[in-house]
Amino acid sequence: MDKNMTLEKRIDAELYSYQGRMSVFVDDLQGHTVERGADEEFETASVIKAFLLAALYLQAERGKADLSAEIEYEASQFVDGSGMLRALGVGARLKVKDTATMMIICSDNIATNMLIDYLGLDTINACIRELGFAHTVLHNALHFDRQLGTTTPRDYASLLAQMARGTLVSKAASVEMLAILRQQHYNTMLTKDFPQYYLDCEETGAPELLWVASKSGSMNACRNDGGIVHTPYGEYVIVLMNKDFHDIIEYNDHPAIVYGARVSRMILDQVLACEGKLWLD
Repeated sequence: MDKNMTLEKRIDAELYSYQGRMSVFVDDLQGHTVERGADEEFETASVIKAFLLAALYLQAERGKADLSAEIEYEASQFVDGSGMLRALGVGARLKVKDTATMMIICSDNIATNMLIDYLGLDTINACIRELGFAHTVLHNALHFDRQLGTTTPRDYASLLAQMARGTLVSKAASVEMLAILRQQHYNTMLTKDFPQYYLDCEETGAPELLWVASKSGSMNACRNDGGIVHTPYGEYVIVLMNKDFHDIIEYNDHPAIVYGARVSRMILDQVLACEGKLWLD
């Protein structure tokens, strides 16, 4: 019996009554993957910001970007939506690394546009291609009347897997990017059904048994999340991308979040039961 298909069929059964389309890619980083629509194209929403972060670190590695340089928030970079830079106002100056951190941890849209202007759209896309993500494109700066980007679950999972292995740009760059993604605030789809005690041990002072380094993204047409999940047996990568749902309003009990959280918990339980793998060899 094909054990991999067994897990895929369990995911299909969980999603049978979901009124939407979810694609799934899971990699236990030990040679096993689960794939459900892994090569289907999705709008990225803010998931593209993880690719932008990788492009920034690639350019910094080459001396073509300076993480400690300061850049200024200009009026042309204003966009509504998530983030904190709106509260600071035009003219605020931030270091490039701090701008990138804001782009990830609170999904700051203005910070995203600042970095797109700093690196250049063509340069970013050239870096994305060079890093091996052939089906990922940043189409425009972030404005809600334009398509931002497109990708596939496989491309996003590849980025995360390289980061987890320390091979995305370089070992040092991977460590820094992972530290930024661990601070990201919006990971409800991945963690909503996780045992919260093990995610946050501040009350006991014990080390966290589970942690997530991730970047999500939501727009009217998509609900996406992907990340590296750390367990006592090591890490695995999970990417969930949703489209063709009926309710465009964003809220924590949106069907994409509810069903995504169920699939995420199913994968966590499987990895824990198999002590770090998706299935036993």
